[in-house]
Amino acid sequence: MSDSPALEPPDLVLPADVLSEMRGRLALVAERTVDAIISEVPSYAGALSGPMGEKIRQAVQLALGGFISLAARTREAPRTPTAPAVDGAYQLGRGEARAGRSMEALLAAYRIGARASWREMSSAAVASGIDAGTLGDFAGLVFAYIDELSASSAAGHTDELATSGRVRRRFLERLGGLLLAGASREQVLAAAERVEWVVPETLTAVVVPDSQRRAVLGVVSPATLQPVDDLPGLEGRALLLVPDAAGARRTTLLEALAGRDAVVGPARPALEVRASWDRAARALGLGLADGLVDTEEHLAELVLHADPVALGDLRARALAPLAGVRGDTAEKLQDTLRSWLLHQGRRDAVAADLFCHPQTVRYRMGRLRELYGDALDDPRTVLELTLALA
Repeated sequence: MSDSPALEPPDLVLPADVLSEMRGRLALVAERTVDAIISEVPSYAGALSGPMGEKIRQAVQLALGGFISLAARTREAPRTPTAPAVDGAYQLGRGEARAGRSMEALLAAYRIGARASWREMSSAAVASGIDAGTLGDFAGLVFAYIDELSASSAAGHTDELATSGRVRRRFLERLGGLLLAGASREQVLAAAERVEWVVPETLTAVVVPDSQRRAVLGVVSPATLQPVDDLPGLEGRALLLVPDAAGARRTTLLEALAGRDAVVGPARPALEVRASWDRAARALGLGLADGLVDTEEHLAELVLHADPVALGDLRARALAPLAGVRGDTAEKLQDTLRSWLLHQGRRDAVAADLFCHPQTVRYRMGRLRELYGDALDDPRTVLELTLALA
């Protein structure tokens, strides 16, 4: 922060005795400047006591000393703020951002500080007998110098906010990773405390296309986590962990996501959010990614396809009696058996479902009983056939 541009106020040469008088009053001017800031800027009312107050007083005195050094330069020398004063102003801006005070409060402190210090230093200058023209030039240098320092502080304030924001985002991303990895309660609480994130009762996994991530973040809780772990099946998509969207609040979440491509897992206790992501991932794997997908509305499909290999084995065993039947006939028998199971054997309902005559249903069911025998009356067989034909 030492590459500040040269100040360009009117030409000014202060007599040596005036500069000496000002140097002798630096501590007093600094104290009165700080008192004025405490009195007139509410944000600083209780902030300038103790170690922090002492540091700020030293910074004010350093700034005033830098100004005296600047004013002592010859007409030919460039009037550039001294590096320590400018760097001190930059660090002051960063410290104020860390303390949670706004840039408006800091700029107000500069304005009041400039006025108070000008009152003290101009009194010393007038007492030393300088003329009105020189006093005017002196005022120009004072306020140009304050502008340089306040600009440096503003840069420090902005940089600190940007840096702390990036750091916090990284910690929040890591917190989301810990939750997905099933970290211990102690690890999660420690990570949450570090970023002042209140652990919610529940978390809900929401998967959206990368292109819609920012828009969705604008309609969900600001405490939503965005893990960046390289999770399988997440290519081109973003995973969001939305806090406290259980019960009636789930309806609110779904309404907020209406019209978007989003897969919404179930609400789960915060430390068990991996289960919510796993279900959303299974829905994606089944191709359920068109529009808004509430996984709670697809539980049957999710259960049925939880183990594709086991489902294949079950289907092969349950439909083995049809293996010797020719293609078209086997397909009609399967359709009839599926409808018969779903309609609990009501022949007219099956006929209406298949758009055929009840006698056709009677014939086909007779054929199926030949193939399956008494197994069609066995609850276990009925369950397996229902799953196989679902």
